[in-house]
Amino acid sequence: MHVTILCSNEQKAELLAQGALHQAAAVTWIQSLPELEAITEAQVFVDLLFEHTPERMALLTKLLPAVVIVNSVGATLAELNPQFVRINGWTTLLSSPLLEAAGDAAKRPATEEVFSFFNKAVEWLPDTEGFITPRVICAVINEAYFALEAGISSREDIDTAMKLGTAYPYGPLDWGNRIGLPRVASLLKRLSGQQPRYIPCALLLQEANAAETQ
Repeated sequence: MHVTILCSNEQKAELLAQGALHQAAAVTWIQSLPELEAITEAQVFVDLLFEHTPERMALLTKLLPAVVIVNSVGATLAELNPQFVRINGWTTLLSSPLLEAAGDAAKRPATEEVFSFFNKAVEWLPDTEGFITPRVICAVINEAYFALEAGISSREDIDTAMKLGTAYPYGPLDWGNRIGLPRVASLLKRLSGQQPRYIPCALLLQEANAAETQ
């Protein structure tokens, strides 16, 4: 199997967190769209830098009927293309040995084979916004911002308390920065349209907007 993966160096390191099997020699790593346009032989295309733009969608749709896997936590396949596979490839979560995904049953064997190269299992979930892990993490990050906004504790103490009390790998405020606050805010806004408990904290939105303009 020939696989092309469009990703950053950081994403590549996370994908390789559990090591790689010898079959991974069939993987071509690229970092730009022009490189992706030049690839014609791969049977599977993985876009970990995916942006939901008309130009990107047109390019990826041309790759069909190859298996097209996109890193899309918020937008569902119903919004993108039902022939794609979507995964949770957020920063810090891509390093997990278990990968959340949604896609048609016909695409699942090839998807599972690709990620088995990197010693990762695939957990197939319904095609819903946010999957499971991002929903939970974003809710925790949001509550941490409410606590910070209310002056309950300092940024450093909130992170320390959560790491020590829950054995999280990062404090929630640090985690939000690692994932990218604009991504966190975007998902919270999407989810809040269905459930008010996801309404994002004003301070979180303020810092997300500031991060976008940097």
